[in-house]
Amino acid sequence: MSSITDWRTSTRTQGQGQCVEVGFGSDHVGIRDTKNRAAGQITVEVQRWHEFVRGLKHGCFDS
Repeated sequence: MSSITDWRTSTRTQGQGQCVEVGFGSDHVGIRDTKNRAAGQITVEVQRWHEFVRGLKHGCFDS
């Protein structure tokens, strides 16, 4: 597994610190809590991340 670097928060966070951060490696994406980075991260394959983002954009998770 590649190391996760280049952590980013959403521009919608507006400095409130109530968001998740997403970091990218060559073959995995890491997701962690902005307020509690020491708690660790969830790591998923890049392909799965792209599928998740595509689902968000297409409203697949809307109620």
